[in-house]
Amino acid sequence: MAILNLDHLTTFRLVISRGTFSGAAEALGLSQPAVSLQIRQLEQALQVRLIERTSRGIKPTPAGITLCEHCIKIDAAVGAAVESVSLHSDDITGTVTVGTGATACIHLLPPLLQELRQTHPLLKVDVRTGNTSDIVRGVEENRIDIGLVTLPAAGKCLSVTPLGTEEFVIILEKDPAEQNIKPLSADDLLSLPLIVFEPGSGTRSLIDGWFRDAGQVARPVMELGSIEAIKRMVRAGLGYSIVPRMSVASPEESRGLSVYSMAPALHRTLGTVIREDRIVSRGIKAVLKRLSASFT
Repeated sequence: MAILNLDHLTTFRLVISRGTFSGAAEALGLSQPAVSLQIRQLEQALQVRLIERTSRGIKPTPAGITLCEHCIKIDAAVGAAVESVSLHSDDITGTVTVGTGATACIHLLPPLLQELRQTHPLLKVDVRTGNTSDIVRGVEENRIDIGLVTLPAAGKCLSVTPLGTEEFVIILEKDPAEQNIKPLSADDLLSLPLIVFEPGSGTRSLIDGWFRDAGQVARPVMELGSIEAIKRMVRAGLGYSIVPRMSVASPEESRGLSVYSMAPALHRTLGTVIREDRIVSRGIKAVLKRLSASFT
C-alpha cells in the first residue's frame, strides 16, 4: 500500500489550483525544484502520472483529478482527527493562521492577539498580510484558516460572516490654525494631490467608488501599500489621503495630521471568511469569538 505524505498532497493541490509549479512554490515558500521533487515523489508513491504539461501550461491527468477529490476528504478527515484529540485536553492548543490587510494587522490585531495569548497560552496565532484577493485565495487553498477582509469577498466554497462597519476619514498635514474641522467632499479636494492605497485592495476599490459617485476619477500622485507610509507622506505635506478611522484613532496615531470626516460618509464592512468545509477547531472558534467581540 502506498504511503501518502500529507505535505506532498498539499503541494499537489496548490500546483493544480495555481496552474504552475512556480506559483505553488511561491505560495509555499519553496524553490520550484523542491516542488517538482515532491510531485515526482507523490507520483512514484502512487505509481501513476498525476500532472501533464500542455502547450497552455499544466493540467491534472484523470488520476490527478481523482486525487484532488480525495484530497478534500483527506483534509477534512485530518482536521476532524486533530479536533477530536484536542477535546481530551482542557487547554486550547494548535496553530491558527489569520490573513488580513496591513491596516487591521497594525491597528486591530495587537490587543486581540495579546488577550488570546493571556487566555490561551498554548494557542499559536500566525498572521499573514495581503490584499483581499490574496487572503481569499489563501483561504481557498487552505494556507489560511481565517481571513479578515473588507467585504464583499468573492470566492469558491467560502463562509462569509460580516463583523461590523468602519468609517473612512480624510487626513491632511496638521494645520495649527484650523479651528472648525468640517466634513470634506470630493469637490473640496480637487486641487490637492492624492496619496492612496495601491490598486487591488478592497479599500482602494471603495475609495475609487466614492470619487465615481461624485462624478470624479481618482488620480493619485502616489500609490502605496503601507498605511504608515501613507501617513508619513501626508505629514510631510505631500498630499492628502483617505484612510480607515482605526488608523488615526489615538493621539499618537494621528500626530501631525488633521482628520476630517467625509461628505458623503464612506464606510467599509469587515468580515471573516473561512472555507465551508473547514473543520472549525477550538482554536479557530476562540479566534473568531475574539474577532467578533472587537466589533461589539
